Amino acid sequence: MPFARLANATTPTCHIGLGLAAVGRPGYINLGRDEDLGEDRSVETLRTRTHELLDAAYAQGVRYFDAARSYGRSEEFLADWLKDRPGLDDIVVGSKWGYTYTADWSTDAEKHEVKDHTLATYERQRAESDALLGDRLDLYQIHSVTPDSPALTDKELHARLAEAAAQGLTVGFSTSGPAQADAIRAALAVTVDGESLFRTVQSTYNALETSAAPALAEAHDAGLTVIVKEGMANGRLAGPHAPDVVKEIAEATGLGCDAVALAVILRQPWAGVVLSGAATTNQLASNLHAAVIDLDDDQLSRLATLVEEPPAYWERRGQLPWH
Repeated sequence: MPFARLANATTPTCHIGLGLAAVGRPGYINLGRDEDLGEDRSVETLRTRTHELLDAAYAQGVRYFDAARSYGRSEEFLADWLKDRPGLDDIVVGSKWGYTYTADWSTDAEKHEVKDHTLATYERQRAESDALLGDRLDLYQIHSVTPDSPALTDKELHARLAEAAAQGLTVGFSTSGPAQADAIRAALAVTVDGESLFRTVQSTYNALETSAAPALAEAHDAGLTVIVKEGMANGRLAGPHAPDVVKEIAEATGLGCDAVALAVILRQPWAGVVLSGAATTNQLASNLHAAVIDLDDDQLSRLATLVEEPPAYWERRGQLPWH
């Protein structure tokens, strides 16, 4: 299994991955994008930025890179980078299917992505991912499964995913929304010929949204690799937007609010990979400091006061503007 490469790595940052949601397309919901990206968000500008981030991440020990069909040209940018660096055989590449990018490289599109978890979408997007990434694709995940997703009950889809797994592709799923725990447990119950279908789960978990933790622990105990996304709550836990308690702890550690936010997740025993969603190399370097932060019990208790009820958290997330 490709994630054994991470488990066997010795660098402190090997359990931090780089997600390309923020740089594979001009518009996203992270706070502070105007400062991060500026006005020039052309395809070539973001391609160059993505390659710089990938170079910096690899140089600092990052070995997992995460894209998706709906992240604009993220797969294309990653594929170009890999082709120019053929000797990088120690990394793990993941992508996701189930959302189609519809913004046409605009920040003010009416819809930026459309969700569809049908077999037809899987077949189309798998062909698109394969055309770009080929045998460099290690992990293919269903994008943002919710308890009502047809991907949880479609036996024909399960059979096709099991075929892909038999051919060496790791099959996983990601989750979103206030019922992540229910979606995770439903996915854990999916089997093909008596064998569990999914080998990884990628979920939102951060100092504000912790509701998936028990289910993620169950997934870990069942042998799945757990990948954590949105560790900084789309920027709500970073820089000027962070709550006072995060700023105070960051000052005490001498590091950034972002590093404190990611350090909270890294200490979870079930967390296999924690994603950085950095849009600049400076942000990435700051994120990677999370690997050396050792939060004490008092700091953890103070951070625990930030937890929000899932419906409130996800309602606020849904109100974040694409820009």
